[in-house]
Amino acid sequence: MRTEQHHKGWNEIKTNDSWALFKIMGEFVNGFEKMSQIGPCVSIFGSARTKPNNKYYKLAVKVASKIVEHGYGVITGGGPGIMEAGNKGASIAGGTSVGLNIDLPFEQHDNPYIDSDKSLDFDYFFVRKVMFVKYSQGFVVMPGGFGTLDELFEAITLIQTHKIEKFPIILVGTEFWEGIMDWIKNTLLDKFENISPKDLDLIHLVDDENEVLAILDAFYKKFDLSPNF
Repeated sequence: MRTEQHHKGWNEIKTNDSWALFKIMGEFVNGFEKMSQIGPCVSIFGSARTKPNNKYYKLAVKVASKIVEHGYGVITGGGPGIMEAGNKGASIAGGTSVGLNIDLPFEQHDNPYIDSDKSLDFDYFFVRKVMFVKYSQGFVVMPGGFGTLDELFEAITLIQTHKIEKFPIILVGTEFWEGIMDWIKNTLLDKFENISPKDLDLIHLVDDENEVLAILDAFYKKFDLSPNF
């Protein structure tokens, strides 16, 4: 009896997995259709727990405004904290403000600074991550937690393995990032040789909005590319 119940339960799981493919496909189609119409954007990542009085929240607002003033749109995860700051800066500067929202149990809710026609909702993290990578001309990574690190290292891995085109990855906040960058250079690169020096070529460590823009502009000038808003 237990074996029969086990097989029945397993078959139900397999059936549910098969039907889930249609929902996954729907999220991809909706995301591709909306994001392809938006134009060049820069994604801003960081902690959802960062409060508005935090210096990195305030800096993210400045960074986003500067990005928009130079012709790019801004994409965030659509939630509070640094994400809200990114959308706020884009909105204040009158630029494109995109939010890729996902329902999380303890921290996620839509922030009010996303353009009403550019707010997308996702159930699947992996679909949402594809949108970030596919439609971004650069990653600006503010201090954050596991989710922020996940996005950062996935982008580096995809570039390293030539699965996506190169784009600049800009870490904002020396005091936050210098420890992990030292570990990457001293341990991963020098001691164990698990990466090559060129894997770090596109990673930049900065502390203000002007440095962010200088890196973005230099990168796209080199390739004779420019935003088209």
